Amino acid sequence: MMMKTAILLVFTSLAQIVNGQTTIIKTDPNIKEMVNEVSATNIEKIVRKLVSFETRHTLSDTLSKITGIGAARNWIKSEFESYNKTNGNSLKVSFDTFTQPADGRRITKDAILKNVLAVLPGSDTSDHRVFIVSGHYDSRASEANDAVSKSPGAVDDASGTAVTMELARIMSKQKYAATIIFVAVVGEEQGLYGAAHLAKRAKTEGWEVTAMITNDIVGNTYGMETDLKDNKSVRVFSEGVPVTETKQEASLRISVGGENDSPAREFARYVKEVAERYVEQLEVKLIYRRDRYLRGGDHTAFSQEGFTAVRFTEMNENFDRQHQNIRTENGKEYGDLPDFADYTYIQKVCRMNLAVLANIAKAPAEPKNVGILTAELTNKTTLKWEAPKSAKPVGYYILMRETTAPYWEKKFYVTGTQATIPYSKDNYFFAVQSVDADGHESSIVFPKPMR
Repeated sequence: MMMKTAILLVFTSLAQIVNGQTTIIKTDPNIKEMVNEVSATNIEKIVRKLVSFETRHTLSDTLSKITGIGAARNWIKSEFESYNKTNGNSLKVSFDTFTQPADGRRITKDAILKNVLAVLPGSDTSDHRVFIVSGHYDSRASEANDAVSKSPGAVDDASGTAVTMELARIMSKQKYAATIIFVAVVGEEQGLYGAAHLAKRAKTEGWEVTAMITNDIVGNTYGMETDLKDNKSVRVFSEGVPVTETKQEASLRISVGGENDSPAREFARYVKEVAERYVEQLEVKLIYRRDRYLRGGDHTAFSQEGFTAVRFTEMNENFDRQHQNIRTENGKEYGDLPDFADYTYIQKVCRMNLAVLANIAKAPAEPKNVGILTAELTNKTTLKWEAPKSAKPVGYYILMRETTAPYWEKKFYVTGTQATIPYSKDNYFFAVQSVDADGHESSIVFPKPMR
C-alpha cells in the first residue's frame, strides 16, 4: 500500500510540500538559542589557559600544578566539574585512565594516560544511542618525543578541546533523548592512543555509538603558501568503504553501487544540512576521504572499531604553526601560538557542532532494518523499515538523490513504515530517517535490497 508522502525538500531552499501544503522546514528555536550562546570570548580563554601549561606533551610532567600534561588534564576536569555544579549535576565527570605500554617509537616508556570525560546521560532510558564529541588536549613541538620544549598547541588542538568544553558548558543545561559524551583526548600526537583506548572501551562495554565527531585543528583561517583566508568553510572528512567491512558487505556494496554511502558519508551529509540550517555564513565542505595525506585524527580509532566517525578541520592549514618549535628563522615566525588563532572562526565551528549534536540527540532513533524491495521489475521504488524500539517517530523522511549527486536532493515525508514513490530504484539512491513532531531528524540509513 502506498503511504501519503510529502513531495520534495530541496536542501538549499529548505522548502517542502507536505500533503499539498508548502511549508518551511522546521528549525528549533531552542537549538538556535544555544547556537547563539556559544562565546568566542570563552573559547579564547580556554585556549590561552591550555597554552599557559607551556607543554601538553603526552609524556610531559604529571606532578606540577602549573606546567605539563598533568596540570592540563586536572584543569580540564575541574572545568567540566564546574559546568556540572552550575547546571544541576547533569554531567558525570571522570578520568578515563589507562596504561599505555612503550611502543619503541613515540611512547618511550610505559605511561599512565588519562582522557577527560564529561557524560551527559540521555533522558530516554529506552534510547541507548551515544554521541561522542572530542578534541585532543595533548600538544607537541617539532620533535615528536620532545616532552620538555614549549609546545603551545593553540590550534592543534587547544581549539578542538575548547570547542568540546564550550559545548559541554552550554549543552549540559538541558536534556536530550540520547547520551552525549564530551571528551578531551590524550595521546593523539603519539599515535591516537587515547582515542584508541576509548574506542576499544566503547566496543567492549557495548556502547551504541551512533556517531563520533573529532574537532582537530579548527582555529586557523589563513592558508600557508596559497595566501588564502577563509573564515566560512569547514572540512568534514569521512571514510567511504568502512575499514571493518566483511566480504559479504563488500559484495552487497558492489552490487548496489553503495561505495559512497557508508554510515560516515551519510553522517557527513547530515552534518552539512543541519549545520548550514542553523549557522550563518558557514559552508560545510564534504571531503570524501578518511583524513588528509600524511596525517591522522582520533576519529580513525573509532572507525577501526566499526563506529561511524568524522573529522572537522579548518579549510586551509598553516603548517608553519603545526608541530613546530617556537622560533623565528629568516624573518618567519614558527609555532602554534594563541595570537594567531581566529576565535570567531572557532566559535563558528563550535556552533556547527552544537547544531548537529542537539538536533540528532533530540531526534528519535533511526529506523531499523531499512530495505528496498527488489522482488520485481518496476519503474517505482518501494522501501520498508521498522520503527525504532525507543520513542516512536511521528513520521519518516525518504531521501532521494541522483546517483552522481554528492548530497541528498529531495525528501518525501511518510507516516507509515512502508512507502512506494514514483521514481525508479535503478536511477536514484534512497535512504530513510526518522523525524519527530519538532522536526528533529535521526541519522540516515541507506537501505539494503530485500524481497
